[in-house]
Amino acid sequence: MTADNFRPLSGVGPVLLRCTTDPAWLPNALSHFDEVLIDHAHCEKKAAANALSLLQSYPELPELPMTMARLAREESAHLAKVLELIAARGLRLTRDAGDPYAQRLQAFVRTPREARRLDRLLVAAVIEARSCERLALLARGLADRGDERLARFYRELAQSEDGHQALFVRLALSAHPEVEVHSRLEALLELEAQVIADIGVRAAIH
Repeated sequence: MTADNFRPLSGVGPVLLRCTTDPAWLPNALSHFDEVLIDHAHCEKKAAANALSLLQSYPELPELPMTMARLAREESAHLAKVLELIAARGLRLTRDAGDPYAQRLQAFVRTPREARRLDRLLVAAVIEARSCERLALLARGLADRGDERLARFYRELAQSEDGHQALFVRLALSAHPEVEVHSRLEALLELEAQVIADIGVRAAIH
């Protein structure tokens, strides 16, 4: 996907990723689904924590406190459901080994307060966009192998992530000029594509 496919932000549509996931990711994820499931739990945990961190850092944005409180609750509910799946499979949640994808993206966040606020919101949008794509792929793969219950769960989660990416872009637009949001998001999407290429295929959500 190239910059020509970039959707204008005035409609606050979904973030369009600059590259699609390597076709090898899905069969690898399905073959190592227990590992992916545990990684998924950590992703939901960190998504809830990030929502609360944004609420703590930027309470001055009119829409942000309530939406981040709701998002933290939603992500925590997702975490609980993933933990139930982990327990049902006889697994235990292991210590979080860290997410090189998210860590690399967070390294692009600039330091000055205004720039940092914009970057944190847009990095969150980009992560949600990639999560949406990967969870939708998992839903398709699980359906293809006959596990409709899990497929339905992941379809629902993918739909949630789709809404979350638009939410973060909308919050960015509420606090920053559209041209600035557009320019920085485009730059971050290009950087994200390089991160995806560098990391390669992993038995993880990202």
